[in-house]
Order: sequence, then C-alpha cells, then structure tokens
Amino acid sequence: MSGNKPPALALDDRRLLVCLGPGGVGKTTISAALALNAALGGRAVDVMTVDPAPRLLDALGLSAADSSLQPVELGAMGARRGGRLRALKLDPKRVFDRLIERHAPSAAARDAILADRIYGNLSNALAGVADYMAMEQLLEIHQAPGADLIVLDTPPAAAALDFLDAPRRMLELLGSRAVTLLDAAGGAMRGPFSMLDLAARAALGAFDRITGLRLLGDVRNFVRNFSGMYAGFAERAAAAEAILRDPRTLIVIVAAAERERVAQAVEFLAALDAIGLKAGAVAVNRMRPPPPAADAIAGARGIPPALRAKLRANLADFAALQRRERAALDALRAAIPKDLELLFADDLGHEPRSLADLAAIARSLRPA
Repeated sequence: MSGNKPPALALDDRRLLVCLGPGGVGKTTISAALALNAALGGRAVDVMTVDPAPRLLDALGLSAADSSLQPVELGAMGARRGGRLRALKLDPKRVFDRLIERHAPSAAARDAILADRIYGNLSNALAGVADYMAMEQLLEIHQAPGADLIVLDTPPAAAALDFLDAPRRMLELLGSRAVTLLDAAGGAMRGPFSMLDLAARAALGAFDRITGLRLLGDVRNFVRNFSGMYAGFAERAAAAEAILRDPRTLIVIVAAAERERVAQAVEFLAALDAIGLKAGAVAVNRMRPPPPAADAIAGARGIPPALRAKLRANLADFAALQRRERAALDALRAAIPKDLELLFADDLGHEPRSLADLAAIARSLRPA
C-alpha cells in the first residue's frame, strides 16, 4: 500500500491541471504534490514547469539542466499499478526550433529560418515567444500518448496570465495587418493598402539607407521564409486555446493566508474572467496548526520562570499571527464565488525536500 489518500481536489476525470499563483505562496510545491499524489494513485502523470526557477525539479530530485521529460523514481513510494510520473522544465528556444523543424514547408526553408539572425534573436528574447512556446510544449505533451493527466506549473504573478492568453495573442498576431504588410513588402503589393502602409514601408527603407543595417531586407527574408507556416501556427494556437477551455481542464489558484496574497488571488480570478477562463478552486497553502492552550504552559512543571515568560510571549505572537490569518481567510471567503472550491494545505514547517514531503502536503489538502 502506498498510504496516499485521495486529496480533496478530485482529479479523476481531469486531463489538465493548471496551477496559478503569485510568487512565494508555494504554487510549485502544490503542483508537484498534486502530480505526485495522482501518480501514486495509479495515473500516468506528466508535470511541466514554466516557472524559470527550477524548484519543482529540485523537489522531485531531477536535473534542472535537462529539458526533456525525466522519469521520477517512485519505487519506494508504493505507487498503484499504472502510476508513473515524469517532469519537464520548459526550454522555449528548443521548442521553437523543434516547431520549425516539424512544420517548415521544405528542408531549405527550415535551414534558412534556423540560420536567420532575426529568428535567432526572436526565439531567445522577444516577449511573448516563451509564453507561446510553453503552449506548444503543452500541446506536444497533450497529443503524445502515455500521460492521462498533465500538471502545469505556471510562472508567478501576471506572467501566468500572459501565458494563458498566449494562444489568443498569437492568433491576433498572425492575422494582423503588420504581418500582411511585411509579407507584401517582400514582393508586389497585394490587396488594399493605405497610404500609411506605404509610408511605413518607405520609412523602413529610409532607415536601411541611413544605417546600413539592411533591416527591411532581413525582415522581408524572415517573413518570406515563414510564408506557408502561418496557417500551421494559427491551427496549433487554436488547438492550445481549446485545451485550456476544455471541461476536463481545471485551473487552481494557489494563495496564502495573508492579506496581500488574498488580494492577489482575487485579482487572478478577475483577470481569468476577463479572458474567458474560470478557476475551479483556490488552495490556501501553508496553513499553520492551532497553537497550544495557554494553560498548557501555565500548568507545565519544571520550566524555569524566564523560559516560561518567553513561551508565553511566543504564544501571544502566534495567536496574533493566526488572528491576521483568519481575517485574511474571511476576506477571501467573502470575495470569491460561493461555488468556488476553497481548500487548505498544511504547513510542513520547512521547505519540501523529498517525495515523502510532497506526498504529505497532498494528503493534507482538505476542504476549508
């Protein structure tokens, strides 16, 4: 027997679990704990972290230098039949290169794109590319055979919302006038272009003549090399968006019993609603146990007076902390929809250092 108890968060009918939350609340820990518990319960689980810090892989005992799916050794954990766990840390450049290799219309186009200096800068640095490549990686894992549950650990704070909105933004980009204009700049103008479009083309040409950087020519070559791939990009962006909106996808917001963290969780709910996504649960992490009764200290024997005074002071501080936590939780309950599941996970008292620690956190997860 594995000793793992099904958590309060039901995942049996889920295909994708997405964990969101601000930095410092233990979002990565909750992601790993839920993934591990599902694997111990007999499911084939792949967990992917988009968070640039490699904490999830550290907790699972894996190498942060390896960007492939790495198996987690569960032999000593007593997983049920069929249970297995793999973990991956996103490498956006590698995913983009693989995407080009797979979908370029020809070997010549593939080689031209991979060698292109604009592509080299774009795939490493342009804001939004990493978000979309994370969705590409998710799509790859989702479409590959093997995993029946995928757990996604997103970047902290607002970056997670950019990530979730990446497919829609990619679809907007591919249909934008800028791409159409640049594509046309490589040859004869096609379709109805305004004087502003012509002025933009002239400005780029003048910039090239003044600077000698050949920017317009490089952009023309880049867009020409990508011609024929836009439809494939748009199709996969639409597929990634469909996964996020699938009824079998569950979005969990991870929070802490602190006023600032509660406010951030409420902001997440509103931001998700703005892009048409709904959270299914809020998990409040690191819930402290109740303090001992004050009379336990008063009635204890053999404690020196100085130590007894320090214990009473510490108990008073702990009680004040718990009052603040209760006030934060009351504010959270008042702010979230009544049908949204609210869960608590216990504080271990230390950072999780082993699979056993992660399993203990998952077992502690319970309805608030």
